[in-house]
Amino acid sequence: MKMIEFIVRGILADDDDILLVRQKGADYAFLPGGHIEFGESARFALVREIEEELGLSVEVGQLLGVIEHQWSTDHHLSHELNLIFSISCEELKSSHSPESREGNLEFLWHPLNDLKSVNLKPPPLCDLLPHWLKERGRAIGWDSTIDKR
Repeated sequence: MKMIEFIVRGILADDDDILLVRQKGADYAFLPGGHIEFGESARFALVREIEEELGLSVEVGQLLGVIEHQWSTDHHLSHELNLIFSISCEELKSSHSPESREGNLEFLWHPLNDLKSVNLKPPPLCDLLPHWLKERGRAIGWDSTIDKR
């Protein structure tokens, strides 16, 4: 059965850096967060995911944008909707990369103006993140990696 996955992601910026995560050995990075489970709110899911991954509590701010993302690997088509919120956490500063509680993940701080070099997924985030952070509170962004049909 084909399904659309609902993902919640958080944007945490410190100075000119943004917190990213990647699976160890992967050639791409993504924003912290994860799947929204049935029956939970997107905000609660984001708090839960970061607690599971970092052992830290975050404050979830406003919705900054949504990105619909589709890709295929080994003849398998995946489709997800990413709800992207601003987040804050006093314990997370760009002077120190946080340690993951999950052995397959690693967190890193990366310059906001160089997101393409880490192969950020979904790809539209590379251009949208700086704009969303600059325009915070004025408009919600939307993009899609699905071909226009």
